[in-house]
Amino acid sequence: MTRPQSSRPEGAAAQGGGEIRAGSTGAAAGPGNETGSGNHTGPGAGPAQVARLGAATGPDAGQPATTADALLGPTVSTDGDLITRASLWGHSGPGTLYDHVRMASFALDTDGRIEHWSDRAAELFGAKAEEVLGRDPVATFVPAELRQRARERVAEARAGAGWIGTAPYRDASGAEGVAELYLMPAQNAAGDGSAVCVALDVTTLRRVETDLVATNALFGQAPIGFAIIDPQLRLVRVNERFAEITGVPAAAHVGRAVRDLLAPFEVDRVEVALRQVAKSGTPVLDMPVSMPVAPGTGRAAAPAGITRRYAVSLYRLDAASDRPIGVAALINDLPGRQPAEREADSARRNLALLNEAGRHIGSTLDLETTARELLDVAVPQFCDIAAVDLYEALLVGGEVTEAERADGSATLRRMAEASALGPIGHPGVARDDDGPRSVEAGGTLCYPPGSAFGRALRTGRATRLSFDHPSAAVRPSPDLGYAPDQPPAAPAADPLLAGRLPATTPAQATTPAQAASPELLRRVGVGPGVHSTLVVPLVARETVLGLALFSRVRGSEPFDARDRAMGAELASRAAVCIDNARLYRREHERALILQRSLLPPGDAEPSGLDIACRYLPGSASSEVGGDWFDVIPLPGHRTALVVGDVVGRGLQAAVTMGQLRTAVRTLAMLDMEPAEVLGALDEITRGLSGADRTATAGSGDPTGEIGWSEKYFATCVYAVYDPVTRQATIANAGHLPPVLVQEGEPPLMLDIPEGLPLGVGGEPFEEVVVELPHGALLGMYTDGLVESREHSLEDGLDALRRVLADPAPSLEDVCDHVVGRLAGHHGEDDIALLMARVKSIGADGVGDWTLPPELTSVARARELTRDRLREWGLEDLVDTAELLVSEVVTNALRHGDGSIRLRLLLDRTLVCEVWDGALAQPRQRRARDTDEGGRGLQLVSMLAERWGSRRTPKGKTVWFELVLPVGR
Repeated sequence: MTRPQSSRPEGAAAQGGGEIRAGSTGAAAGPGNETGSGNHTGPGAGPAQVARLGAATGPDAGQPATTADALLGPTVSTDGDLITRASLWGHSGPGTLYDHVRMASFALDTDGRIEHWSDRAAELFGAKAEEVLGRDPVATFVPAELRQRARERVAEARAGAGWIGTAPYRDASGAEGVAELYLMPAQNAAGDGSAVCVALDVTTLRRVETDLVATNALFGQAPIGFAIIDPQLRLVRVNERFAEITGVPAAAHVGRAVRDLLAPFEVDRVEVALRQVAKSGTPVLDMPVSMPVAPGTGRAAAPAGITRRYAVSLYRLDAASDRPIGVAALINDLPGRQPAEREADSARRNLALLNEAGRHIGSTLDLETTARELLDVAVPQFCDIAAVDLYEALLVGGEVTEAERADGSATLRRMAEASALGPIGHPGVARDDDGPRSVEAGGTLCYPPGSAFGRALRTGRATRLSFDHPSAAVRPSPDLGYAPDQPPAAPAADPLLAGRLPATTPAQATTPAQAASPELLRRVGVGPGVHSTLVVPLVARETVLGLALFSRVRGSEPFDARDRAMGAELASRAAVCIDNARLYRREHERALILQRSLLPPGDAEPSGLDIACRYLPGSASSEVGGDWFDVIPLPGHRTALVVGDVVGRGLQAAVTMGQLRTAVRTLAMLDMEPAEVLGALDEITRGLSGADRTATAGSGDPTGEIGWSEKYFATCVYAVYDPVTRQATIANAGHLPPVLVQEGEPPLMLDIPEGLPLGVGGEPFEEVVVELPHGALLGMYTDGLVESREHSLEDGLDALRRVLADPAPSLEDVCDHVVGRLAGHHGEDDIALLMARVKSIGADGVGDWTLPPELTSVARARELTRDRLREWGLEDLVDTAELLVSEVVTNALRHGDGSIRLRLLLDRTLVCEVWDGALAQPRQRRARDTDEGGRGLQLVSMLAERWGSRRTPKGKTVWFELVLPVGR
């Protein structure tokens, strides 16, 4: 059926557009085949067949049950009770025929026009309801050459005959197909004839038919056992081969719980495996399972109590909508398999396991993750229970001494544990109520030197333990593993260790279970249900890192020599990855400690600025970077703000960052201009690379590859803020621009010449002066905040502007908000953020005068200082300030040139500055006892908190700083 808007040319009837006469059960004919003897075997049940179905199942046949009862038969609920007929009415769960077959319906009125049009019909035929309602379906959808015959069929259906046939269609997406139409007679309330049409997509219908044939073959003819298990772990259907293997008829299995088929010690293991497969979708292949055979049944009339072992594979069943509906089990009889086939299967499984280990283990440089990856590969494919214990000293960058290995005093930490049997407390896992508590992940323990575990740690050789008759009795033993804060018992008290067992050699495949007491086994997580354990040391670079414990419970095959080799290979591969992660963690932690030690301690409190900052190191899986920030107080209540980033990662980047930060502080205290500071830093950065080359040249390296490959680069933005003028002088060396946030305006990235990164050289740096409004925010940051693999740098800068569009009143809240919103990708790189709120020193906190170069200016300077300090309420500082101002102004008169400028600044401290026109800097010297002068700067140094001098464009400035009285 095509859309009503499109027209079909003459002779364009689609293949398969024939018909079947009413009541026929044959196939739809091709064009012109009026007999209906085509190749389509559709389910076309005629009225007689429908009548026979009603007679066989309806109340008229004398049956007390309803039609639903007759069709469904007795139904058993998940708890074994019969479902009543009333419970069959209600909402159907997810998963219906509509998931598999495209189906649609519509209805015709007594005039043969479309009266009802379903949503599925609109989807299948590509026509909306408003386009077809009230229209003749023949004129709308059928080609002109077939309309006469089509009208006859519609009339027959309305008269009560019905009709089944096929027709082409084009759906809403434009795809074409063939639909099978079921035109069924109907009547309205007045008894007038109408019709209802149901359409099915033939393609999906044929696929369902094929699936049904394949399913019937699987359940009736497959040579291996097959069962379908529902989410409640009950059998839904089994095939004949399954019934033959278990010795129980197929019909008797339906509704049974899986646990009813298993040996008691297998129940929890198999149920956990079923739930894991149903949840994760990861199949389990060839899991050995023991199941009892019903007596007197099966291939050889098995006697009572017989148990057979089977290879069971499990995989999840998903509906067409990808909804899990259960688990399928494939069962093969192990005793019936040929030895060569079993050997080949074992070799294939081992090879697949090693391939999985190579792909899965070591995907990160995280210790805990690497340990878990080993267990993910081993459980349940190789064993039922597993754990990884590592020496705690190695985890913190230390070493384990030979004495600690010999006496068993070295502490191990359980990094990970896994079990295919469920949580702690299962019979196969150590129980806390059967003696000492078992060690959980994150806990610590020590292995006694005489135990099998201690010997494996000492010798580096794998040991296989067998427990043919594990005893449930618990008795005191010095072989018991103890916590580090508990002293070990005396070794002589244990009769099991009196005749020390020799160290395991490769020829000794099995160590008796007495080499480890029941208490120790429970302590390490080996419970009474375990019958075989591999104790495998983790050895990398000739160093024993710890132990891997692999255990199998009763029902699983015990470890053999091949399994021992496989366990050793898995542990060896994991040990290398664990050692790499350990070494990486050690370097990362050392670099992080170094980097944090080089960052500013505490919160800075400069004059004229409120400061808040954040530093977030990269994640443990990424190397530490060279990001840094600094807040440096300068003379005159000015402040230098610095943010930088050394290119590269690792310990070397952190060391370089520390060197550059120290250099910046030194240059800043010389009161150099920002462009001059960056120019000097550039020379220092290039000098670091040159120093490496010089060191390499003297190291005997003929190629010079080591030193010449070490080039250091860094980006940096340096700003100096003056709270009196509210001006910031900023220079940039290849860094991201600062962001300025003013009230009522969108955040603005300052337009500052970017410059080249430090270490490149060749170009001078430029600086710009920006006047900052009172209360504005100035933000400086590193690229880790705005750059990510997930988006571009421009997108990150736009996100930063959006986050700062409405800043919080508190700077700390602003930093938290910015980091919280933008650091979602954190871990890729370090993040440094420095936020400053602009304040100013008002006119009431400034005293500024210009004095002539005359001797009377000294007295005038003392007078001005005294009066201004009294206005500020600083009478306690008047005498000291007068004396120091007198000395500094006198030096300006004697050694300076031109007019003298005196300025007093009051903020967190009192600062006095004296300008003159001479370029020569004052130098403090030690006066001799006979000298009449030369003690002025000594007095300034003794009485002032700090003092110094700096060059200006037209001379110099000498300044000193006094601490305000307590309570001021």
